[in-house]
Amino acid sequence: MGLLGSLFGKKKEPASASIRDTLFADMPPELWPPPGAAADAFPWDAFAAARAHLAAGRRDEAVAGWRRIVDHPGLEPRHYLQAWHFLRQQGLQPPPATAKQVLGVVVEVGMPKGLDMLAAYPDHSARYYNFSGAGVVWEHPDTSLDAAIDALLAEAAHVVAQIGPWDKERPGPPQTGSVRLSFLTPSGLHFGQGGLDVISRDPKGGRLLQLATELMQAMIGKTK
Repeated sequence: MGLLGSLFGKKKEPASASIRDTLFADMPPELWPPPGAAADAFPWDAFAAARAHLAAGRRDEAVAGWRRIVDHPGLEPRHYLQAWHFLRQQGLQPPPATAKQVLGVVVEVGMPKGLDMLAAYPDHSARYYNFSGAGVVWEHPDTSLDAAIDALLAEAAHVVAQIGPWDKERPGPPQTGSVRLSFLTPSGLHFGQGGLDVISRDPKGGRLLQLATELMQAMIGKTK
């Protein structure tokens, strides 16, 4: 696939909450698969079948479907995250070898007029949504952003190794002037947040913010 959704220079509505939610891959069963998904192709068919099993009270069959997804190689990282989200809701945890694997990073900055969001995943896909509603969706048409994405994910892995997962519902967007650095793993959401000036001065937070900014600028450069 090529570079999709290059929206800079066009008047758009701000990114909706639903767009934000999809970045984290923790949707509720009734919304995943989403409407319009190709439910006859894997893993959509497995998600759809698991949802039906769960609704009918067949927990074991639903769990087996989600386990089939997490054990299947080569899928988009958000499918693994979503399946692990459902498994954790049923009281099942990933093995230690994979629990802290970083399958996504989401950086959110509260701006006076809205929210800036950058997301990157280990399949070298990325998304950037400006508070104005403009954005870039990068589906890895070439390797030009691989190094920038890998650097961000590697730095995130150092942080995740030192902190525990969040054990409550994912919080809403950060307030104006605040930054949230979210790390998506099979064991759940890990994150840190604070004022932009505080995060910028923090050795780890500042480095993550710098790498995220470099990736964002590179993505914007692809639209020119």
